[in-house]
Amino acid sequence: MQIIAHRGDSAAHPELTHIAFASALELGSPAVECDVRLTRDGKVVCLHDASIIRVSDGHGIVEKMTYEELAAFNFGTPDEPQRPLLLDELLELMKQYPDRHLYIETKHPTRYGKMIEEQVVMRLRYAHLLGDPRFHLISFSPLAIRAIARLVPDMDRILLREDIPPIGWRILAPHCEPHALGMSIEAARANPRALDEYERTYLWTVDDPEDMRWARDHGVDMMATNYPALALDTVS
Repeated sequence: MQIIAHRGDSAAHPELTHIAFASALELGSPAVECDVRLTRDGKVVCLHDASIIRVSDGHGIVEKMTYEELAAFNFGTPDEPQRPLLLDELLELMKQYPDRHLYIETKHPTRYGKMIEEQVVMRLRYAHLLGDPRFHLISFSPLAIRAIARLVPDMDRILLREDIPPIGWRILAPHCEPHALGMSIEAARANPRALDEYERTYLWTVDDPEDMRWARDHGVDMMATNYPALALDTVS
């Protein structure tokens, strides 16, 4: 089972910042996960929420701000100030760890539609990483998964769903062509048979050691956690 540091080493450092990803990679996490959004000036930035209020000392809507406007705020702590991380910068960091994987989650809905997937592909191409099997596209949006299937047919893509009955997987999946399906730990424990609905499974966000062992014992392929060090110790 592959351990994925959800938003980096996010229990120890501010989520989706350079220090969070560097920490996760340094402690040996086999993979990291990031969320991405587009700024008003077309930059691909690693941010989860539509607004920056929760994760910075500023306020505003990401897609209505330029990167320069975002960078005026602190996305870390007073002791560890951080500016918003560009996907380009995260890709450069990943090059230092050629055996690690990156799961890129495009956030929807957005006024920019499939432009976010197009820009992710462009940034991967610019970094000479397009086609590298270590890079995966994940999303809750079937349209996003379908867009990547059209743009880069060979790129691994994972459809995330909150709580969907098994029959729903079979109906939805053929329309967006995912390679794997993802669900929450709560949904998986409530309906373990759903794990058998697709060849590969992705589980989020698994922070309790008992849940980590349950995921391992039930054959989960990929497990996202805010506590990568704990997960590595628990399931090794």
